[in-house]
Amino acid sequence: MEENKKVIFTRPHKTIYATENQIIKVFDERYTAADVLNEARNEALVVQNTSLNVPSLVSVSETPEGWCLVRKRIEGKTLAELMEEAPDKLEEYMEKFVDLQLKVHGQKIATIKRLRHKLMDQINSLKDISATVRYELATRLESMPRHTKLCHGDFNPSNIIVDGEGKWWIIDWAHAAQGNASADAAMTYLLFCLENQKKADLYMKLFCEKSDTARQYVNRWLPIVAAAQMTKKKEEQKDFLMRWIDVAEYQ
Repeated sequence: MEENKKVIFTRPHKTIYATENQIIKVFDERYTAADVLNEARNEALVVQNTSLNVPSLVSVSETPEGWCLVRKRIEGKTLAELMEEAPDKLEEYMEKFVDLQLKVHGQKIATIKRLRHKLMDQINSLKDISATVRYELATRLESMPRHTKLCHGDFNPSNIIVDGEGKWWIIDWAHAAQGNASADAAMTYLLFCLENQKKADLYMKLFCEKSDTARQYVNRWLPIVAAAQMTKKKEEQKDFLMRWIDVAEYQ
């Protein structure tokens, strides 16, 4: 790992460092080699099979600090930062954000994991909810239409970098899979709701308009993606997500 690196971001179980030319994501012992290699594989598949702007992966290695991914550094600001700096441009930024997500959904990668399988595994792993609720969620998931669109799985403004030339880059493909675009949209809406309801409502309005999708249809995915989000074990989100998992609420 390069010297002269500085911490630019910390999250539970991972630390992000920057050098002059690289971004280094270091994972703690909670992450297995399989987890880290899967994230690297997802990014490699997206780079090889799409025209999306994704920072190139430099290396994957095990270090004394833990497994790490090294990527090319993109100079710029996250879309989340830009939205905070210029609230008067929120709708303009959100329109471009939705357009980019729809571009992602327009891609297909036959060898990437299926979202349905990933969501089912997450539902079955949740012991904070009863077997009855897990069954209801699994039954709903099985009933939803099966698609093969590329889904980012964590598409939010913090994972978009806008460089000095105005080019938008998509980072953090750890949760990428092929599946139903409305499931991906439901997750994005949920992530907005956890931070700012106004942005969440604007996002949902624009996504449904631009994709010609009924909001009721996206809503049917909300209990499923709320259950998936619960597997991240963020205690501050638990009560909020438990309310969303009530399947009957989104009939």
